[in-house]
Amino acid sequence: MSPPTAVESTINFEGHPSIKYTQDPLVEQLSLGPDVTIRHNAPPPTLYEDGLLEKGTTISSTGALMAFSGKKTGRSPKDKRIVDEETSSHEIWWGPVNKKVDELTWKISRSRALDYLRTREKLFVVDAYAGWDTRYRVKVRIICARAYHALFMTNMLIRPTEEELKTFGEPDFTIYNAGQFPANIHTKGMTSNTSVEINFKAMEMVILGTEYAGEMKKGIFTVMFYLMPIKHKVLTLHSSCNQGEEKGDVTLFFGLSGTGKTTLSADPHRKLIGDDEHCWSDNGVFNIEGGCYAKCLDLSAEKEPEIFNSIKFGAILENVVYDPFTKVVNYDAANVTENTRCAYPIDFIPSAKIPCLADTHPTNIVLLTCDASGVLPPVSKLTNAQVMYHFISGYTSKMAGTEEGVTEPEATFSACFGQPFLVLHPMRYAQQLSDKISQHNANAWLLNTGWSGASVAKGGKRCPLKYTRAILDAIHSGELSKVEYETLPNFNLNVPKSCPGVPSEILNPTKVWNGGITAYKAEVSALAAKFNENFKKYSDQATAEVAAAGPVA
Repeated sequence: MSPPTAVESTINFEGHPSIKYTQDPLVEQLSLGPDVTIRHNAPPPTLYEDGLLEKGTTISSTGALMAFSGKKTGRSPKDKRIVDEETSSHEIWWGPVNKKVDELTWKISRSRALDYLRTREKLFVVDAYAGWDTRYRVKVRIICARAYHALFMTNMLIRPTEEELKTFGEPDFTIYNAGQFPANIHTKGMTSNTSVEINFKAMEMVILGTEYAGEMKKGIFTVMFYLMPIKHKVLTLHSSCNQGEEKGDVTLFFGLSGTGKTTLSADPHRKLIGDDEHCWSDNGVFNIEGGCYAKCLDLSAEKEPEIFNSIKFGAILENVVYDPFTKVVNYDAANVTENTRCAYPIDFIPSAKIPCLADTHPTNIVLLTCDASGVLPPVSKLTNAQVMYHFISGYTSKMAGTEEGVTEPEATFSACFGQPFLVLHPMRYAQQLSDKISQHNANAWLLNTGWSGASVAKGGKRCPLKYTRAILDAIHSGELSKVEYETLPNFNLNVPKSCPGVPSEILNPTKVWNGGITAYKAEVSALAAKFNENFKKYSDQATAEVAAAGPVA
């Protein structure tokens, strides 16, 4: 089924030129009434016009469309469900991340979503691709009732050319976004009026009870975590990626929020392939998305100029606070949520590499952590088994103020640095990563952007960004692989004794610890115990070598 095409220009009664479209085939497919207007792959100006009719939507002083997502200002992981059906059930890592929903409940939710969409006078349809490598790309269709959602996915996915749209045909995966309408709380397995359900047999997703646009983005990511390894033996990764302009070397960055994944991949001397979602195939690395979804809290032109300058016409600002008269955004305000966001096409970033793929394999793998305990060194070189252990652990420190109830730094773990989006057991992704590192002789590093000298609670100091960047420069130049190393006890990490542009004493935390070696060992034992306790969840499928790569408490 092809999308509609413009067949003639007409002049409407106001004297403005308009476009007359052929009837959209979705009218018949979805049993829509004759008076429904469908905006199929509408351009940003049209979506702006429609978006401004929605409550609370306006234009910022820099030209971005500003919208509110309603009560939900973030993802609802507890309401995410996967249909328990015979084609995929045996592959899925069932548990707290992937909750089962039966096929009858799925049918009720799907019917509820479609019935709601049929009541709308105007619907928006986006046909686009996930994955820049044409050998693996997935055709995605989004059907929604908000212009803001349509513009969001137009930005976040890869936009087809006019010629590609003519032959787009049936999608591989469809999202029915009826987020303004609640789920049926009385159906089996429902715990609230929000439900985000994925059916791998039908290759469809239904959204009810949440208007947060990020559910669509991360829904596609979840699909890629299932499809790519199962269908193509391609590894899906929650990572940023850049490539050297001179050597063409590729680096993957893994890290949870606050570790520096976006900041460190935005290097003026390297091309940005993507900031969040990638796949590693036999041909190289490709970005899944066509856009960026950047956090906006505390954003400034000085700290992050490329992101700041991307907030212009065509971009979507979500849940931000602004002056009602001047429409100037206050990026320091969190009145609505701390999770203020902007979605914009990746080509808004001057350093972006278009198309967003590399036909070479990664030279360096960087696992990022922000360790508030001060225990981990600024950088260490990992063995293959250590890569798997730390990749499965996905450790960082959750800082005070990032979530309600968090009053002091606490250790947090997220398998594969993307646990909410995993479909298969983490060990399967870790084994794929390990195999690829071995096959392509990539170097692997654990880079700590957190504290040293002591924990943050006891007066430690955060590693200056200039030193972190100097370490990263030495990784990219190859210099850090050539220096002498020593082994840090307990965690058994290989720590460099020197690094260009970095004071040698800070490279080994035992040499700068304020409270003496006894106090340091106590902190090490405490953090090691947390690692070991967390790893018990995955030990049933871990090899003895990987289990032994963890710390000794």
